[in-house]
Amino acid sequence: MIRRELGYFLGAVGFFTRLPVPGWVGHSAAALSQCARYFPAVGLLVGGIGALVYWLALHLWQQPVAVLLSMAATLYATGAFHEDGLSDTADGLGGGWDKARILAIMKDSRVGSYGVVALVLALLGKFALLSGIDAALVPAALLAGHAVSRFGATLIMATLDYARDDESSKSRPATHRPSLASLLLAAGFALLPLLLLPLGKALAGIVLAALAATWLAAKFQRWLGGYTGDCLGAVQQVTEVLFYLGLMANLGAPSA
Repeated sequence: MIRRELGYFLGAVGFFTRLPVPGWVGHSAAALSQCARYFPAVGLLVGGIGALVYWLALHLWQQPVAVLLSMAATLYATGAFHEDGLSDTADGLGGGWDKARILAIMKDSRVGSYGVVALVLALLGKFALLSGIDAALVPAALLAGHAVSRFGATLIMATLDYARDDESSKSRPATHRPSLASLLLAAGFALLPLLLLPLGKALAGIVLAALAATWLAAKFQRWLGGYTGDCLGAVQQVTEVLFYLGLMANLGAPSA
């Protein structure tokens, strides 16, 4: 059982990142269908890479440079997988007028103006927010942001149907609805790094991330009748930014 679950986790790592995994893991559809429970765990791994690079860089450069290098490290680790999903989703929802047209735009490899704007806002947003957080909290913020945002994608899978009818999407094998046990396991991975953050800031981050995920889920349901793999990438990116925004919120009493 331990080897099987480890295989599911490593399968998720191999599917959602560029990190090497052992050859015995394989890439079967059956294994991918079980990987949703480990989305936040993959987030912990990716966030951990970013946190390590940030911590090392902070010994040599100022916080903005360390943040930039940590972002570059996570982008390299994932191959900009989720950023690509955000771009495609923004282009589809921005330029399409019905489900068929939106899905066709999302599948197009070209990047449109909506996608470019969404990418710029997401990357600049993360850079600005992480550069403004207390320097000592950034590693924990990276761990939590990557894990919580991927749990948001897991919840989308649990509440919406898959929107594409064809079998051409490479994400299709990983789109089975996660069970309650899988959701609880995923929630555990997502909640773990929150213990490293001040309670008030962690709660503010969760609230804003949840609002973003709920808003996106409503849009996906209205226009697509469900979600696609690109939509999950968009949820991850937007909720990560909103989580950091919550961490930046000034929850204390206003100064005189």
